[in-house]
Amino acid sequence: MKRVFLFVALVCISLSAFAAKPKFEIKHVEPLSWWVGMTTPLQIMVNGEGVSAYDVTILPEKQGVEVTKVHKADSPNYIFVDVAIAKDAKADVYRLCFSDGKRKYEYEYVIAERRADSKYRESFTNADLVYLIMPDRFANGDPSNDTTDSTAEPAARDEYFGRHGGDIQGIIDHLDYIADLGATVIWSTPMLEDNVPEESYHGYACTDYYHIDPRMGTNELYKEFVQKAHEKGIKVIMDVVTNHCGTSHWWMNDLPFNDWVHQFPEYTGTNICFSTNMDTNASKADLNVQESGWFVPSMPDMNLDNPYVLNYFKQWAAWWIEYAGLDGFRVDTYPYNEKGPMSQWCAAVREEYPNINIVGECWTSSIPQLAYWQDDNQNKDGFDSNLPAIMDFPLHDAIRASLPENNPGWGQGMTRVYDILSHDFVYENLDNMMIFVGNHDVGRIGDVLGRNPERLKIAMAMMATMRGIPQVFAGDELMFMSANVNDPWSHGGLRADFPGGWPGDKQDFFSAEGRAAAKVHTDGKPVENGLIADLYDYVSHLFQWRKTKDVLHNGKTLHFMRRDNTYGYFRYDDDDVVFVYVNNSNEPKNIPWSYYSEISEGLTGGVNVITGEPCEVSDATVAAPQSVLIVEYKR
Repeated sequence: MKRVFLFVALVCISLSAFAAKPKFEIKHVEPLSWWVGMTTPLQIMVNGEGVSAYDVTILPEKQGVEVTKVHKADSPNYIFVDVAIAKDAKADVYRLCFSDGKRKYEYEYVIAERRADSKYRESFTNADLVYLIMPDRFANGDPSNDTTDSTAEPAARDEYFGRHGGDIQGIIDHLDYIADLGATVIWSTPMLEDNVPEESYHGYACTDYYHIDPRMGTNELYKEFVQKAHEKGIKVIMDVVTNHCGTSHWWMNDLPFNDWVHQFPEYTGTNICFSTNMDTNASKADLNVQESGWFVPSMPDMNLDNPYVLNYFKQWAAWWIEYAGLDGFRVDTYPYNEKGPMSQWCAAVREEYPNINIVGECWTSSIPQLAYWQDDNQNKDGFDSNLPAIMDFPLHDAIRASLPENNPGWGQGMTRVYDILSHDFVYENLDNMMIFVGNHDVGRIGDVLGRNPERLKIAMAMMATMRGIPQVFAGDELMFMSANVNDPWSHGGLRADFPGGWPGDKQDFFSAEGRAAAKVHTDGKPVENGLIADLYDYVSHLFQWRKTKDVLHNGKTLHFMRRDNTYGYFRYDDDDVVFVYVNNSNEPKNIPWSYYSEISEGLTGGVNVITGEPCEVSDATVAAPQSVLIVEYKR
């Protein structure tokens, strides 16, 4: 079945009729507005009862803006209006004029002046630290919007899968915490309207692509959030979902086209086998189920092969970047989209914004399958995704598997990490790999490590010193535990509230005083005095230091294999060297410095990154059990 995207344009929407009490009503116009000087063609989706019977023009005339074509859909309640905007067009409040020969209606549509430096805005890079926030669980800055008249699910903070009340204002209120941590990018899980009846807190079942969920705030507040983040030196990337929408999306009651979303004779979910995209032995039937099956019953699968759907998402991406001043995108469930259209989508976004970065969630433990999705990868089938950045799930898996292992066998322990990085030759662009040890979809790293703060420090040290773009899930820097002790892998529980983010919270992890006084973990169990403060200070120190270290942003890697649950590696360039030694074992270890002689000889001015003290490493240097040593040198 085709489902047409209803462009919700609510910028200066003033509808006036020249006929008395007409039945005709425009319900949605999307994009909400546009700008002079955009590369992306403008195709306005108009939704209103019987709108296909009307001719459309735009006024005022002779200002470089004109309707060039009107496309009808399968539903008579939609039209798609192509609007040409000349390079020298005048920014103005225009009027879309609808006429059926008897009646006329006008709809105000703003085409604004584009910011002078908008096209070539900078984006996130491997010099950044990305801080991942699930807004509903971060901080409640405005309790008045926890439950609204226009949304189906009320607030229920006592339910793991309920709405807890976190919002945009809560993020704004704690930008200093994020900046002080050393984070330079905020990636927030979706904040667009998700008006499904239950479990709407995560935002991945969008029901309106052009409006912020009222329980999060407003479009205007979101724009203010981006501006205030920029003032703190923090970029903002939006989490976008092109693969599916929510069953409560307004267009699901009247699809523009019969194939707007994928439909089968009976419900068919995806087979979750996106290897069919590159598998030369894969059947077309398996591929069809993979990319056309629904992610879950509440998330209809969008049909990007429909050119109107694809155009919708191209414009939508450009609109949000331009409107809010965004610095990039993270794309959810990337390989579940039709790969050809998504390649076109990425290319269109990057044509509009040449420096923009886009990271795709390509969840696989297979290194060749992951590499397939990165831009310019030399795929045998000739496919190029145009996707600049990918999330490094194989490295994520290796670190999480290795760190809890005390007595590893062959190929276990820190050897897992060595083996994963030994495949770096497969990837086209190592600098644009997003590395992480936790996110909102996997068990808390604190649970994985069994509440071991020393091993958490190892994990954070590796994130700060390895190639790629480091990302930390909010709370992992403080060793958050799952709030659901009966099922620590349950999504609702691992997405624990940030203590201090709600009025009346007994603990406040956002303030230095509160961290020092912390008594319990997020699972309610006791913590050692000062532990939360110590972890924050450690992680903050690491990532503040990392900001200015070009050798970590652009340097090469040299690593050395050991079978004793240790791992030594160097990040280096012509001038600087950073040495990292991980002792993940339960025993003290002498650092085999002479074994590193091919790079260690001639290094001078060793400084312990954590303590700031001089540090000269030799074969006699002992690394304590479950510890990490980071030393920077000059060559």
